[in-house]
Amino acid sequence: MVSLIQLSYIVAVDNYRHFATAAKHCFVTQPTLSMQIQKLEDELGILIFDRSKQPVAPTDIGRSVIEQARKILQEAARIQDIIEFESSEVSGTLRLGVIPTVAPYLLPLFLDSFLKSYPKVDMIIDEIQTDQILEKLRKEEIDLGLMATPLHQNDLIEKPLFYEPFVAYVSRDHRLFSKKKITPQDLSAHDMLLLKEGHCFRGHALQLCKDEKSRDHKAAVSANLLRFEGGNLDTLKKLVEKNFGMTLLPYLAARDIDKVKKKMYMREFSSPVPKREISLVYLRAYLKRPIINALEEEILKCLPEELLTREKSLIVG
Repeated sequence: MVSLIQLSYIVAVDNYRHFATAAKHCFVTQPTLSMQIQKLEDELGILIFDRSKQPVAPTDIGRSVIEQARKILQEAARIQDIIEFESSEVSGTLRLGVIPTVAPYLLPLFLDSFLKSYPKVDMIIDEIQTDQILEKLRKEEIDLGLMATPLHQNDLIEKPLFYEPFVAYVSRDHRLFSKKKITPQDLSAHDMLLLKEGHCFRGHALQLCKDEKSRDHKAAVSANLLRFEGGNLDTLKKLVEKNFGMTLLPYLAARDIDKVKKKMYMREFSSPVPKREISLVYLRAYLKRPIINALEEEILKCLPEELLTREKSLIVG
């Protein structure tokens, strides 16, 4: 008789492509996991994994079995979701994926209040990029994504929360430093410090540049021009303060900048102000709607009023 435990083990091995790592994530010993998978293979009369390969890989028929196992495990997990959905109580585990340009600036604003208001919610947060959030949502490894939209994905629901303005952060010797306000027409991809590929905010910044397609992505230093692609916004801010080029920042990332630096380096956009839409994203079949509603309410309570409207805005994305 095939068990859910056995199915969870083969899915784990497929995810991690390593028996020891899969066992660790399943909270069992490797011999236990290996024995149960071997037992399942014997019962089915097939080999699910080709153990001669490094890393271990599923056989052709094994891939089909694992795909079905994922569906069975997902449906089994919905039993608890149905119970929680019928209950008015906000409780249970909430696995949230948050993009890196949102996580450090938004999470501290609402987390404490949310967890105090809903003590029966066990929250697990993963700070990951957009593609990883989408992958984990579809594998049901997370419940919700907090990310930039629109995504135009038919299997997902997007629940817009707020509209975050962009601001420019400009070094003293940059051509835009003397301007009080700027427009997208002022921007050039050639002298802008950017996040690395994979960050959605990078794509948003380039969309605003009139010459985005001609940017040379290779890092190079020539005179005072630095071509740099970083992993976080704080690095970009510090480089601007050291007189290297300019960058764009989302509104919440600029709130922590002290008043002196804001006055010196920060430049707002003229209307219509470029903004990005930030939403809660989840699978259409997701049932924990009370938790979604509670989370939405707590996030909206902590936000400045100017982030709640898209009027006079240029939505980027």
